[in-house]
Amino acid sequence: MDGVDLRPAAYIDGTWHHGDDTTTVTDSATGAPVGSIEMASQQQAVAAVQAAELAFEQWSQTPLSERRSILEKLTAGLRARSGDIATTTAAEVGSVMSFAERVQAGLPVRVLDSTLDVIDEVDREEVIGTSRVLGRPVGVVAAITPWNYPLYQAMGKIAPALAAGCTVVLKPPQLAPLTAYDLVDELEKAGLPPGVLNVVQGSGRALGEVLCDHPSVDMVSFTGSTGAGSTIAATAARTVKKVALELGGKSANVLLDDADLDKAIPSAVRYFLMNNGQTCAALTRLVVPRRLKAEVEERIVAEVGTQVVGDPRDPAATVGPMVSDAQRRSVEGYISRGISGEGRLLVGGLDVPEHLAGGHYVMPTVFGDVDPSAVIAQEEIFGPVLVIHTVDDDDAAVAVANDSPYGLSGGVWSRDRDRAVSVARRLRTGQVAINGASFNAAAPFGGFKQSGYGRELGRHGLHEYLGPQSLQFHE
Repeated sequence: MDGVDLRPAAYIDGTWHHGDDTTTVTDSATGAPVGSIEMASQQQAVAAVQAAELAFEQWSQTPLSERRSILEKLTAGLRARSGDIATTTAAEVGSVMSFAERVQAGLPVRVLDSTLDVIDEVDREEVIGTSRVLGRPVGVVAAITPWNYPLYQAMGKIAPALAAGCTVVLKPPQLAPLTAYDLVDELEKAGLPPGVLNVVQGSGRALGEVLCDHPSVDMVSFTGSTGAGSTIAATAARTVKKVALELGGKSANVLLDDADLDKAIPSAVRYFLMNNGQTCAALTRLVVPRRLKAEVEERIVAEVGTQVVGDPRDPAATVGPMVSDAQRRSVEGYISRGISGEGRLLVGGLDVPEHLAGGHYVMPTVFGDVDPSAVIAQEEIFGPVLVIHTVDDDDAAVAVANDSPYGLSGGVWSRDRDRAVSVARRLRTGQVAINGASFNAAAPFGGFKQSGYGRELGRHGLHEYLGPQSLQFHE
């Protein structure tokens, strides 16, 4: 395609290989092409697994100091090209530039830093009676990643896997594949041996089954929808693989009756609009005490009114477009349900300003008076939509927050920290932000119920890629 670079399909055993089919990556704000990639075949996926299998023995025996050095060089390399990474994800995903710089480009580096902070645990041994317990790498890992945080999600799997001594086959997202080429480039510069990381671009449906079913793959780490995760788990079960799943979310932000609304309301809007709502951990349900309902609704509407929807490269923009036209239409379908009777529209809706008509835009939308059993309250919308529930007391707030098939994230607001912690401990969810606390890249991330199993990040994420081996000795 004129003016657009065509990128190769598969990185196998240290070499890029071409594919027969191609797909175009488009700009979320304009629909214009920003890249074109070749699609890997199922045979190339098999070859990638074989390369990872052959590389495993040597890599798993590589001294930890050498693995550390490579990850340190990767950290420096990604930090140096963070501007390009932010620009790429702004186009692919629609992330506004301030968010793309801080999160899409910055968070992968923070993940590497947090992995390096705990890398010594790989060689740590524990004595239990007459046994010495070691951590051994699980083997060949298939890492299947989503489009909303393409490089961060890849790094959340690759950094601990490589640190642990595993080899990896990465299947990047088809909608946002371009940062995978930056990753490979920096890993080559860092001196990663051939075959330790392999990449196959293309369809998740076509390549995912190959990776999940191949007998030489020892573990599958997947981030994406709950439906796809269920299919992956079933496929991997045929060869009894280890599986880690980070899936959907419909997380609740609980305002207690003594919450500081001056701080809670701006935070609540930021949390549901994270990455334009395209975030599994976004707090998309707001649980409000009945006596604060009118004030909270008024403040939420006013705060949403300060948001600037526009091209993600515009410094003034705070909300960008959806990743694709299909995603835009999906979100609009949920908004239509809300307007048709599942809620009371407070702000937003289906009308988009004419100057945004060329992109995949959805206006920030808030519904009040939403029953917890409504579809818009139960299903993950994955767009800039917030629903508000009204409750009478703390017990009712906890019940509404837990009334979800998901359990990924959450928030609690109270001027009394102990009270907030007491409520947070009752939530069946993997992480809870107390009074808007920031995300911690060293703490375990993952969920309960249909949000998946396994944990990523920090020491807990590292140990997902290590299996305990007990050496028994005579007394």
